[in-house]
Amino acid sequence: MPAPRKYPDELRERAVREVRSTGRPVAHVARDLGIHKEALRNWVRQAEADAGERDDRLTSSEQEELKQLRRENAELRRANEILKAASAFFAAELDRPRTRPTR
Repeated sequence: MPAPRKYPDELRERAVREVRSTGRPVAHVARDLGIHKEALRNWVRQAEADAGERDDRLTSSEQEELKQLRRENAELRRANEILKAASAFFAAELDRPRTRPTR
C-alpha cells in the first residue's frame, strides 16, 4: 500500500496549473503555496509528460501499466517456482523403486 500523499490533489493541480499558465518560475510558485520546489518541479514534468510534451518520462497511465505488469510478472515467477518444485517432487516419486507388499 503506497504512503499517503503529503499534498492534496487539488493543491497539486492548482500549483501545476499556475506554473504552466503564468510562466512564473517553479521556485516562486512553490514558495507562495508552501510546497517544496522539487516536488512541484516533478509534478510539472509529469503533467507535461501526460500532455505529450515530454518524451523523457512515462505518462501516468504508462507508469500504472508498468507497475501492474511488474506485479503480474512477480506473481508468475512465484507460480513458476512452485510448479518447478512440484515437478521435482513428483519426478522423484516416479523414480523411486517400487516394492511389492509382502503377503
